[in-house]
Formats: sequence, C-alpha cells, structure tokens
Amino acid sequence: MDTSRPKTRIQQKNIRAILDAALDVFSTYGFRGSTLDQVAQAAGLSKPNLLYYFPSKEAIHIELLSGLLDAWLAPLREMDPDGDPRTELLGYINRKIEMSRTMPRESRLFANEILQGAPRMQDNINSVLKPLVDDKVQVIQTWIDQGKIADVHPHHLLFSIWALTQHYADFEVQVGLLLADKDEEAFPAAEEYLMKLFDKVLACE
Repeated sequence: MDTSRPKTRIQQKNIRAILDAALDVFSTYGFRGSTLDQVAQAAGLSKPNLLYYFPSKEAIHIELLSGLLDAWLAPLREMDPDGDPRTELLGYINRKIEMSRTMPRESRLFANEILQGAPRMQDNINSVLKPLVDDKVQVIQTWIDQGKIADVHPHHLLFSIWALTQHYADFEVQVGLLLADKDEEAFPAAEEYLMKLFDKVLACE
C-alpha cells in the first residue's frame, strides 16, 4: 500500500478492522499460533485484500505493538515526583487495574511478546521503557530516602504492581471461572484488595 498518499475513509476503516481483528487473534493464539488467514477472516476481508494494507503477519504485529506502547506507558508517566508518594503510587496501581479491565487483549498481546523473548520489542524496551522505569525508580528511591514511604526495592515494587494488576487481564478466563460461583465482579474487589495491600507495603513503620 502506498503510504505517501492520504488514506480514504474506506482504507482507514479497513485498517482499523484489520488491527482490531489482529488484536483478537494475536492476544488469543500468540504471534506464532496466529495466521494471516485467521486475521483476514476475523476482519471480514479476503487475504489478498489484507495484504494490500499489510505485507506480512509481522507487519501487523509490529503496528499493534507500536501503537500499544504509548498507551501502556501512560499510567507510569503520570506518576508525579512532586506529588504525595503514597497517593502517586496508589494512583498508578488504580490506573493499571483500570487498564487491565478495559484493555485485556492489549495486555495479553504484550505478555505474549515478552514470553517469546520480545523479538519485536527489544529495541523499544531498551530505548523507551527502560529509561522511563529508571527515572521512576529514582523518584521512588528519593521518596524512600526522604522517609516518605517504606524502604522497599523500587524495581521489585514496580514488578509486583505489574504482576498483580495485569494478572486480571492475562488470566482473565481463570479469574472468571474461579469467581463464577461467588457472584462477584473481579475488578471492584481486586482494586479494593490491592489498594489495601500496597498501602500497607508502602507505610512507614
């Protein structure tokens, strides 16, 4: 497809359909388990029509991951070094839970990429994610040094937040099955539990 010319409304519609269908397929089957035929069928397009817009399965996958990265990092970028530390960290946790609730497919797409060794994301992880994490780790360490929050390992604090919030997206089916007889919505209870948990972790003794 000629990317130098403005896209028509039909072209924009088809691209959105392809990317949305690919998000469903890749987040369900992973990159290796997905095929262009599956994506084309889910998008309601023929395979030749799909290939007019994207030359390969990898091109679609890279487009999805590139678009996801900014959204994925936004909750961490919002953490204000001049704000109240516990308020900022608990706010970050809240935003991560909300992202798991509203973007479960995107979470699984990212998780699948990492589980495969991040072959299409290593450059972005090194050039975008790592500098941001390094910056926020320094912010957290400063709060610790100032005695504003407990003496915790900043990196492992972030890893714990990611693990516990993204679990509800990446293991959505398991969570739903295990709560099926509890008549309980996962996310309100998860938010309440995780807020209490991390509030205690962060509290200075």
